[in-house]
Amino acid sequence: MRETTDEELALTTGRSSEDAGSEKGSDTSSVAAPESPKQGAPRGDPAEGSAGLLGAPPHLRCDTDLRQKTSKKAEKIGWMDLPRKGQLVTITLARLSEPLVQTSLQSYMFYQLKWFDPTLPDSVIASQAGIMHASFTAAQFLTAMIWGRIADSSHFGRKTVLLIGLSGTMLSCIGFGFSTSFAEALFFRSLGGITNGNVGVLRTMISETIREKKYQSRAFLLLPMTFNIGVIIGPILGGILSDPAGSYPSLFSNVKFFVDFPYATPNLVSAFFLFCAMLSVWMGLDETLDSRADRRDIGRELGRKIAGLFRTCFSRHEALVAYAPLASEDTTAEMELSPTLSSRPQSRASLMAPPQPGALTPPSTRKRVHRPRYTQRLPFRRIFTRNVVFTLLAHFLMAFQVGTFNSLWFVFLSTPVYDPEKSPAVPDALPRRLPFIFTGGLGLQPREVGMAMAILGVFGIGLQLFLYPPLSARYGVLRSWRLSLLCFPCTYFLVPYLSLMPSSTPPPHAKDGPTIWIALAAVLFCQVVGRTFALPAQTILVNNCTPHPSVLGTVHGIGQSVSSFARTIGPILCGYLYGLTLAKGVVGAVWWGLAAVAICGAMASWLVREGDGHEIWLEGDEDEEDSVMEAGR
Repeated sequence: MRETTDEELALTTGRSSEDAGSEKGSDTSSVAAPESPKQGAPRGDPAEGSAGLLGAPPHLRCDTDLRQKTSKKAEKIGWMDLPRKGQLVTITLARLSEPLVQTSLQSYMFYQLKWFDPTLPDSVIASQAGIMHASFTAAQFLTAMIWGRIADSSHFGRKTVLLIGLSGTMLSCIGFGFSTSFAEALFFRSLGGITNGNVGVLRTMISETIREKKYQSRAFLLLPMTFNIGVIIGPILGGILSDPAGSYPSLFSNVKFFVDFPYATPNLVSAFFLFCAMLSVWMGLDETLDSRADRRDIGRELGRKIAGLFRTCFSRHEALVAYAPLASEDTTAEMELSPTLSSRPQSRASLMAPPQPGALTPPSTRKRVHRPRYTQRLPFRRIFTRNVVFTLLAHFLMAFQVGTFNSLWFVFLSTPVYDPEKSPAVPDALPRRLPFIFTGGLGLQPREVGMAMAILGVFGIGLQLFLYPPLSARYGVLRSWRLSLLCFPCTYFLVPYLSLMPSSTPPPHAKDGPTIWIALAAVLFCQVVGRTFALPAQTILVNNCTPHPSVLGTVHGIGQSVSSFARTIGPILCGYLYGLTLAKGVVGAVWWGLAAVAICGAMASWLVREGDGHEIWLEGDEDEEDSVMEAGR
């Protein structure tokens, strides 16, 4: 039998391979001190009886450890093994609505800005697009940390903040669709960002819903996977529904509403999706904040009643089933489908009798006892440990380059093709000289832009379903994250050369033909591979760098603020530089600068380590494993 590697040991214990390796070489002081958990030292698993083996002979301890490692190594976690699937579905629906809205806007934003003022040159439109894209994230930067603190407060909680974010985004979406000037559109985009701190809250809720680390690599993958679904649907909807009077003149050219508000239709559809997500959160999502878990939730009660009515209607002639919680290694109840005993009438004596050991308690007579895992809250000044600072630095650099790519990509696709017969936009433009001095874009229309952006989502879904889970399990979160960051510099270096690919149509017509689409798909594939591994791994690292569970929402709020700040200055700065270099004749300069930022992000990743989410212990903290053991007695 081969020796268990550091990476496999790290996968079973939920720690990085570097941490696992360092524990192998450490002395026995962490075992000798019983109060070590309060000092942040490695903790044994009482459920496995490790404490009872300390005095056993060495060969017995080795055999027991080997059996435990082998059994854990053989255990494979699939999608159907995830606990609390209903809650994860609701969180996924809440996340799906937002990327659907954002990517729908991007497919036609360049042309909507042109519609506001047709006299503006393309370089100015590109700068305005960067400002418009950054306005949402700039507002998020100013408020995301505040929403994180509010989500940690017992007066509001996670669910309230989530509902405020969805409703604010819905109102801003409607206002943006009916805007007739750049200033109006900018105001409504900013309004959506001010009220929206949902990304950090959703990540916090996933962490609190799925607390066992063996499930986290798949649970945290749901959010970026949902983003890719939105990337597929959103651009296609935006491209098809935008400007119906101009896109389908034979049908809608005489409809006054479509002439006066050509971009209202996709925004109204997006607002409907947001409204549905808001209803699903209100009626289907449980509050995960410890201090509010036992309070009455009117929306949740209504959702259970409606679900009960549907079950009654569709299972009138079927046996009733119920979910009974089983004791597990974490505080999250894993559910087992079992026949209910409440279908038969019971006597009063049988109801008053104490339950037998191992018997299933009917849901109607079972009361959940909630025990908080901590009683104190970590002060704000103690949040910024060394690992938190370096993790946020790497998070900033990745958000800067990914956010800027998302902003510039659709502008580059919509930028007119270089026409050698047309005079330069500025008199001092550099003459075309390959391989570095050239200008122009692909000149795609909204429907084609939507299709090109949907390629991102199609690749992402396939990679996240079939490639990410096995490779992440094999190499670990930290190592796969570092390797994936190397894909971004390659992508950004190659993007501007798409404008040089041969086309089946001459300039100034849009690029077309199999060559351009194959090249476009190849470049996007490289970017999606990096994003598939980097985004979920980055979320896990931010989650696990939290020094104490009481500030988990705050840390995710800070992470979202850092990300929003990077996604604000990146599109504004690079949007301005893109318009400048486009006019000067060097369209690739801004892309190559973005590649340099991506290289810095890859270097910064070596300063980050994977934490355990409880680096600092306060008085009264309870070990999660100990609480589960006591609850099962």
